[in-house]
Amino acid sequence: MGLRPNNSPSMFQTTRRRLALWYTTVTAILLLVFASGFYGYVRLTLIDRIDDTIDHVVEVLERSLVKNNLEANFSNAAELEADHIDIEWFNSVGELIWTTLPQVERLPLALQDLPFIQPIYRTIYLNPSEPLRQLTKAITLDGQLMGYLRVSHPWFEFTKPIQQLFLDLTVGTTLMIVVVALCGWWLSGLAMQPVRDSYQRLKQFTADASHELRNPIAVIQTNVQVALADPAPNLQTQQLQLEVIERLTRRLTRLLDDLLFLARQDGKLVPLVRVPCQFDRILHEVVEEQQIIAQAKQIDLELSDLDLSVQVLGDRDQLVRLFTNLIGNSIAYTPDGGKIKLTQDLLPSQNQIQVRLQDNGVGMPESVIPHIFERFYRYQPQSTSGSGLGLSIVKAIVENHQAQIRVESSPNLGTTFTITLPITKSEVKGISAVLDS
Repeated sequence: MGLRPNNSPSMFQTTRRRLALWYTTVTAILLLVFASGFYGYVRLTLIDRIDDTIDHVVEVLERSLVKNNLEANFSNAAELEADHIDIEWFNSVGELIWTTLPQVERLPLALQDLPFIQPIYRTIYLNPSEPLRQLTKAITLDGQLMGYLRVSHPWFEFTKPIQQLFLDLTVGTTLMIVVVALCGWWLSGLAMQPVRDSYQRLKQFTADASHELRNPIAVIQTNVQVALADPAPNLQTQQLQLEVIERLTRRLTRLLDDLLFLARQDGKLVPLVRVPCQFDRILHEVVEEQQIIAQAKQIDLELSDLDLSVQVLGDRDQLVRLFTNLIGNSIAYTPDGGKIKLTQDLLPSQNQIQVRLQDNGVGMPESVIPHIFERFYRYQPQSTSGSGLGLSIVKAIVENHQAQIRVESSPNLGTTFTITLPITKSEVKGISAVLDS
């Protein structure tokens, strides 16, 4: 099944909308839970504050009643009235004896609750605009019920702030949900951008890989068809066709190996095993292997030796592949009779070794340098050498070893690759000791 790029924008937009919706929904639920909890906490706090005030008034009045032998003589009634607190005193059968409430606001004691000992809290509504919070408490003397004290506190001190709080929380939560929705849309766009970029890279990678695979497969198929169509095959012609097929098969194998390596690196499928590697031996082996190819083009490939043996921590096979690809790339883009020089510099203070690969090849403009590590990229598209994956593999190996690579180049003046690799700490101590001596 092929890719359908025409549907990708709508696919990404749908995914972005879903992400934003989920983000907004989850955050809205959390905000509503927080707002509800905060509202409930403040509501209970206000009720407790009013009840504490009523409890304090009842305690003071109870002491006053007992002191005055249960005579309803409240000397501080004026102060309570100023605080909008009203008092009612009932006898043991629920008959009103004394009150600060006006006639229109008096309520009889609930006879069905008589007699009772435990205090009773009630919220009553004389009218919708004037609710009251009441506490009715039985007053006893020497274990005998003498009457009931009822204290009423205006409930608007609770309803007004709680209504205002509810309004503020509703408006604030609504605004926050709107802001969260906008932020969710923005954040989902940021989250989708890497996915979109990966999708575009995948499309490009698939298209490039298909192009690279199509040509050798087509040539192989053509040679096989010609060989099969010839009723009297010539042995020499058949030999040439087999050589072409074998050469293209090797090319396909290398391409598939490169693709498999990059796929494993992208998916982190193979963990990197780091062991101490003798770095000078790696470079010598690579240079010896590439020397034959360089000599065929009459290119002078030179390696400057270090007086010290240096070890780096990493995967030996990957390090060999790193410098093989780099030197092979330099050979491919250096004309016959050119020169390639490999130099090494120790940086003991930074626990690093620096390798410079310099050639006098065709070079490239500075604008091209950021693209040379892209897969299947060729500075000179007409070049048929390699698959365009060599430098991509170099970049992946450099990143695996926490190293750095820098490129300097100018057209017709050559290119310089500088690779900086970390060396083992024990190696640094030994090198420092040798240098000091």
